[in-house]
Amino acid sequence: MLPDLTETDRALYEWQMSVPGVGEEGQRRLKAASVLISRVGGLGGLVALELAAAGVGKLVLAHGGDLKLSDLNRQLLQTRSQVGRPRVESIAQRLFELNPDCEIVALPENISAVNADAMVGLADFVVDAAPLFEERLALNAAAARARKPLVECAMHTLEASVTTFIPGLTGCLACYVPEVPPTWTRRFPVFGAVSGTAACVGAMEVIKLITGIGQPLAGEMLCMDLGQMRFRRVKLPRRDNCAVCASHQL
Repeated sequence: MLPDLTETDRALYEWQMSVPGVGEEGQRRLKAASVLISRVGGLGGLVALELAAAGVGKLVLAHGGDLKLSDLNRQLLQTRSQVGRPRVESIAQRLFELNPDCEIVALPENISAVNADAMVGLADFVVDAAPLFEERLALNAAAARARKPLVECAMHTLEASVTTFIPGLTGCLACYVPEVPPTWTRRFPVFGAVSGTAACVGAMEVIKLITGIGQPLAGEMLCMDLGQMRFRRVKLPRRDNCAVCASHQL
C-alpha cells in the first residue's frame, strides 16, 4: 500500500505533481520508493540530491573514504570545512537538511563482490555512479540476481552516458563490458558540470522508473559529447550467453 501524502508533501511537490502522469499517485510512489546509490561523489551525489528534492522516501548511500581537496571541483554536497572527514557523513547531513522526511542510510564503504548483494537488498532501485569497473560489475551482477532495475551513469573528460538495465527486459552491463578494462583507473579528467549533466539525466531515469511516466532508456545508452554538444542514442547488446543476466532474460 502506498503511503498517504501530508499537507507538507502536497505543498512541497505541487509543481511536479502537475506534470502529466504524476499526480498524487506518482508522488506517493516516490515517497514509497527506496534507491541505492553506489558512490555519491560528483555524479552520484547530485543524483541523490535530485531524488531527495523529488520526495523519494529512502536513499541508501554507499561511499567510503575521506573527503579530499581535489574532490571539491565536482562534489557539490561538500565544503572545504569537511576535508579530511568521511565523505558520506557530510553528504547525509546535507540531504537531511534538504529533506528531513527522506530516510538516509549512509554506508561508509564502497560496493564490492562481498557486500553488493546485501546493499542491493536494502533498496528497490539501484544507481551506479562508481568510478571503478570492479564496483560497477559487482553491482550489476547483484542487481541482476535481485531482479532490480539499475541506472548506469558515467562520464569521462567532456563525455557522459546514461542507460537503464531492467532484468528480464534488457541486457546488462556485463553484456558489453564483460570484464574490467585493463587500463581503467580511478583518477580521470573531470569537470563537475559534466558529472552534473549525467547525474540529472540519471535521476530522471529513476523518477521515470518509479512513477511510470515517460520512456526509460531501457537497453539504450544516451551518449553525450558536451564538448561538441552532440547527443545520440545507442542500442546496447543483449547477449544470450551472458554469464550474468542470461538466466533472467524472457
